[in-house]
Amino acid sequence: MKADATTESPLSTEADTIVVGIFEGEDIAHDVRGERLQGLLRSGEANRAFKRLAVTHAEGRRWIVAGLGERDRFDSERARTIAALAHARARELGTGTLCWEVPHHLDEAAAGALVEGTILQGYRFDRYRPAPEPNDKRAAETLILSAHHDLSGTVAAAAVIAGAQNRARDLANTPGNDLTPVALAEYAQAMAAELEAVTVEVLDEAAIRDQGMGAFAAVAQGSAQEARLIRIEYAGATADVPVLGLIGKAVTFDSGGLSLKPAAGMAEMKFDMCGGAAVIEAIGALARLEAPVRVLGVIGATENLPSGTAIKPGDIVRALDGTTIEVNNTDAEGRLVLADCIAYAIREGAGRLVDIATLTGGIVVALGSAHAGLLANDDDLAAQVQAAGANTGELVWRLPLHRDYAELVKGRYAQLTNLTERREASSITAAEFLHHFAGETPWAHLDIAGTAWNGRRPYLDKGGTGFGVRLLVELARIG
Repeated sequence: MKADATTESPLSTEADTIVVGIFEGEDIAHDVRGERLQGLLRSGEANRAFKRLAVTHAEGRRWIVAGLGERDRFDSERARTIAALAHARARELGTGTLCWEVPHHLDEAAAGALVEGTILQGYRFDRYRPAPEPNDKRAAETLILSAHHDLSGTVAAAAVIAGAQNRARDLANTPGNDLTPVALAEYAQAMAAELEAVTVEVLDEAAIRDQGMGAFAAVAQGSAQEARLIRIEYAGATADVPVLGLIGKAVTFDSGGLSLKPAAGMAEMKFDMCGGAAVIEAIGALARLEAPVRVLGVIGATENLPSGTAIKPGDIVRALDGTTIEVNNTDAEGRLVLADCIAYAIREGAGRLVDIATLTGGIVVALGSAHAGLLANDDDLAAQVQAAGANTGELVWRLPLHRDYAELVKGRYAQLTNLTERREASSITAAEFLHHFAGETPWAHLDIAGTAWNGRRPYLDKGGTGFGVRLLVELARIG
């Protein structure tokens, strides 16, 4: 979908459908002849209550009157929601070009969210379906924001970020037989070839072992598909700017290994690479935005499968930093991959770290799909992550780290265990495992197991959500 901004009136555009938002206690700012829109409100067909929509025709156009609710409660998340609902209605009407008349005094963040909500709602994953009929409107082709002041920069940035999130959804929705670790690495390389200031280096499985990443390599050894470590760097600022390290778990299919998962729901384990997809696409968005930042992405891509060569419960492996790890459960594989990726990012010069992973079922029990889990060893970094989540609508909730939890991840036969004997505080102990490898480097961990797919938002459908793209872009820009 193409997105543009204009200072002309909606009627001066080529839009065939125009959306006019109305707040509680306010009237239509620019009505059409005969006060058709205000008449909808008087008749009760249109309503100022949030999420209420009504449709009429005037001046040769379709008009959607959208209730915005109370002005002081209208924020970016409400903007994304109402934009998604309006676009869904416009799509049903066969809209080709949709124009939002931006309400007076709406801040630029909310205006950008109108773009995000529209583009995200228009997403469809139909790669494996027959091509739609020519008259089957899946989304408007063009979105225009009409405002009294120039919103072109805001609209362009929002379109870049929403487009990146939709590409992360594509990666997440692609099945594991097509999106192998090698295919994900090739995707990152192709993206980098199109973007200035982005470079990608890929380590194959032999190189991963040669580097000493015994924890990562142990997860990979059960699959015939070779693992890849994807190092993606964006240099949008001078060398004296600190490097933000973004670490993504990309298990392209997770069967649980020899500690096999239940069959019910295993098909969803193609989504175990959503953290890696978020990192790749966030860095791509930062490059397209020409953000003045330096970011190092480290993505551990592998499958976790049972076989005669698979890692076994009870095995002991050695991580990149020399730590020995007792593998008590092969389905706690994500932390093994991330451990080596975190150590690698520190070795490569990252001054702050954020890892993002579909790591534990415990976070789904604790927070559901409304928030991702946040754990951090640095209060300032945690506050920045929380602020980025609040600004973008990708909400996080901070859970505690504590030495008592760290004691639980100490191994009986090795320094650490990848799964504690006491099955409690599973999301926190998983983070404490990662904390060991981050050490004193400022680090934050995002557990997105509850938010990475089947999002419960009007602008997200079933399947991958692309959660984390907006948050990571915002974090890099405000940090």
